[in-house]
Amino acid sequence: MKTSELKVIINNEEVDCIINKKSIKHIYFKWVNGVLVVSCPKYLSDKKINKIILENEKSIVKLKEKTTKTTKENEIYYLGDKYEIVYDGNSKTYIYGDKIICKDRIELNRFLIGECKRVFNNRLKLIKNEFTSLPEFSLRIRKMTSRWGVCNTKSMTVTLNTELIKKDVSLIDYVIIHELCHFKHMNHSKDFWNEVSKYYPYYKLARKALRESQYD
Repeated sequence: MKTSELKVIINNEEVDCIINKKSIKHIYFKWVNGVLVVSCPKYLSDKKINKIILENEKSIVKLKEKTTKTTKENEIYYLGDKYEIVYDGNSKTYIYGDKIICKDRIELNRFLIGECKRVFNNRLKLIKNEFTSLPEFSLRIRKMTSRWGVCNTKSMTVTLNTELIKKDVSLIDYVIIHELCHFKHMNHSKDFWNEVSKYYPYYKLARKALRESQYD
């Protein structure tokens, strides 16, 4: 096999292209990390390959969109790091290197919910020790569509969004501190933010990181 590289214009963008010339009869395209990989017969010149790429531009663009979607579906963030989801039929879900090995999506979701309970409770236990005169309250965990956390002084509960398990521990800590401070100030006044800053001085950076994710 002979391998070469060239630049091609696809959808008005310059794209890196790797050409693998093999003992095959047809030409094949695939996308790997934003690079177009072409497998083709040995006799095709780079000029001819470039022409074929331009003739099949629409199909190649659609292939990229499909590949990107599939890649995202097989990726997940856990505590701030990206992992590849690998389905192998095992009943037990576990992390190995940069992969999460699981039976299926149902078991993966069960694993993540279990991690929410474990991680959130552990972080809350540590952070509570920094506060004085906190009232008795309970922790709830559920998926929310517009909030990272909620403090309810009527039911005396703090609710954390399950999506937080995807974030770095420092951001989880910020949300917990934010909600605990609401037991003292049920608003977002200057006094509230001063209270937050006692326990999390860089809260503005955390807010920015979470806002860019989705919620505030």
